[in-house]
Amino acid sequence: MRTVTYSMNVSLDGYIVGPDGGFDWAAPDGDVFRFVTDQMREVGVHLMGRRLYETMLYWETADQDPSLDESMLKWAAIWKPLPKVVFSTTLSAVRGNARLVSGGLAEEIERLRAEPGEGDIAIGGATLAAEAAASGLIDEYRARVCPLLVGGGIPFFPRRERRVDLELLETRTFSSKVVYLRYRVAR
Repeated sequence: MRTVTYSMNVSLDGYIVGPDGGFDWAAPDGDVFRFVTDQMREVGVHLMGRRLYETMLYWETADQDPSLDESMLKWAAIWKPLPKVVFSTTLSAVRGNARLVSGGLAEEIERLRAEPGEGDIAIGGATLAAEAAASGLIDEYRARVCPLLVGGGIPFFPRRERRVDLELLETRTFSSKVVYLRYRVAR
């Protein structure tokens, strides 16, 4: 069965976006960017909400941007053909290799797990991940912890009164002092 992963950059105090809505502090440096690119090669389909979809639209045509360096072009070459599932009740259409879903997240994940295919089912965005976590659908949490405190904003982990035991699978510290933590949900 395919693994459902939730992976994002997060501040040490647990936020993916600061109180001002900014996340410029989360932009990965060279080593982290290459690591994230390598991880994306393991993804078979990426699930996201409207906000993340709109943020990532740039990468659908990024290969036409002459200012991009080789590592960003590699990312774009992986991202653009990757199948994406966008959950939104306000969008009427999506572009690129994406399809729009207005139905339930749990049903979509179960459908994707049941169909033949390789690679992880990645979830991007805290709102969608919170819904998946509440339903017990996330198999792995992958946090790239940035060395700063932002003091509030959108949390990486949903604020639920529910205990989830985790098993540490991997750690890595980058030269930028970003620490990667990979945990599997203990079942």
